[in-house]
Amino acid sequence: MSRADSPAEPQTESRADPPVGPQTESRAESPGGPRTAGPLWTLGLFRSELVVTFRRWRTLALLAVLAAVPIVVGIAVRVETSDGGSIGDGGGEGPAFISQVTNNGLFLVFTSLAATLPFFLPMAIGVVAGDAVAGEAAAGTLRYLLVAPAGRTRLLLAKLTTVLAFCLAATMTVAVSALVTGALLFPTGEVTLLSGTTVSFGHGLLRAVAIAAVVALSLLGLAALGLFVSTLTNSGIAAMAATVGLLITVQILNAIPQLDAFHPFLFPNYWLSFADLLRDPVYWDDILKNLGLQALYAGVFGSAAWARFTNRDVTA
Repeated sequence: MSRADSPAEPQTESRADPPVGPQTESRAESPGGPRTAGPLWTLGLFRSELVVTFRRWRTLALLAVLAAVPIVVGIAVRVETSDGGSIGDGGGEGPAFISQVTNNGLFLVFTSLAATLPFFLPMAIGVVAGDAVAGEAAAGTLRYLLVAPAGRTRLLLAKLTTVLAFCLAATMTVAVSALVTGALLFPTGEVTLLSGTTVSFGHGLLRAVAIAAVVALSLLGLAALGLFVSTLTNSGIAAMAATVGLLITVQILNAIPQLDAFHPFLFPNYWLSFADLLRDPVYWDDILKNLGLQALYAGVFGSAAWARFTNRDVTA
């Protein structure tokens, strides 16, 4: 009997591009049986996510912009005070740190962090967090990550860890750029704190490191919110735009006096509380409120991101 007359063979479904559901990504097998994610593989996943994120031109461009802000502020202050005049009003919060820059270049660190925290830093975090999952889906690489033996929870944790690492890297980029610029353009030496106490430059530098750490932790809630938004869509651009849009909306709400009853529940409300680290003794109330609020947002939106990500079908 010829092949033309033989019964048709049953058709098999192509496995080239299978949709990945909650139960399919852990079924990849090795010759010795089912594959499981060991500790070394998990560390490799974290390292891979870090390398991929920090090698992107977009990430490098964001860090370059953040590094340029202290340079621009420092040069502007230097030009403005070149005739012996003063700048700023000498207050103790936010951009008013600028009045102390001419006396000690270390204050350019505090000024730059205060200047970038309302918009530049959170916008950069919103871009990276919004693109974390949605960007992979848009590029068609998310399903291939999920057929590896990592599991969705480990992959999401790797994404969150990467975003948090970027929070720290972005904050330190601003701080280091400001420290170098301040040391080059202005005198350094003993630091007079906002409470009037004078401390050594080394002690002031330690306080600057602590302030940078608090600023990085202040972005934790926004990072979790952006990661959650990133799990809702397959478009990286849409996720980034939505995260930045939410940031701007919350900032506007936080600036409306008539809504002051709701301000303590908005994640940017205590961002500038880091200024209390420049007092002696340190005022911890608002700092602890800020860190607690960020932890609350991280818990709520991190859990929401996990619930969404572990129950969605991935076709891209």
